[in-house]
Amino acid sequence: MSQPDESTETTTIDDIYEQLETLEETVDTSDERTEVRRTMRLVSRLSHNPTVGKVITGFTRKDKAEAFVGSVVIGLPMLVEDGVMSIGAFLATHPPLLVVNLAFTVALVIGILYVADFREVQIHNPYFGLVPRRPVWVLLIAFATAAGLLTLWGRVTWDEPWINLCQVSVVFTAMALGGSLGDILPGEAEHLPVDDS
Repeated sequence: MSQPDESTETTTIDDIYEQLETLEETVDTSDERTEVRRTMRLVSRLSHNPTVGKVITGFTRKDKAEAFVGSVVIGLPMLVEDGVMSIGAFLATHPPLLVVNLAFTVALVIGILYVADFREVQIHNPYFGLVPRRPVWVLLIAFATAAGLLTLWGRVTWDEPWINLCQVSVVFTAMALGGSLGDILPGEAEHLPVDDS
């Protein structure tokens, strides 16, 4: 009789709980039973945690708002920091480094959303069949927030557009980090397809 292929089986919290009950009956000492019961209580708490096992697929208006709030919370201190202006001016005279910084920002967002494994995030309905919507929106929201607030607060006046754009890119890096964390850490109430609005 062949063994079932474990890679195709889906283990649930109930399966783990049953295994722990079996283990409880076979352990020898009261200390071991206490540890097993403690683990069973932990599994029971996990089974009632609404975020456990949820997969993020959509990017709703709520997610966009969370990305905006995350951008502001992380990026706000950068808006008043004079070093940002100096770094932006430096990048303006070194375009290859600006490109590296932008590539780093994109990689950072993708890493937080899909690689760091804070939450399970799946790509759903990508643009042109290739480009995931979630990082595109997080990056756009972070850039618009950085440019908008720097302009609103008079930190950039756009009299030197290239230098000002490079200065925005520095704040954009911090806001993209905050936006991606703000998007995925609170979780998602609804798992709906991405809307185009």
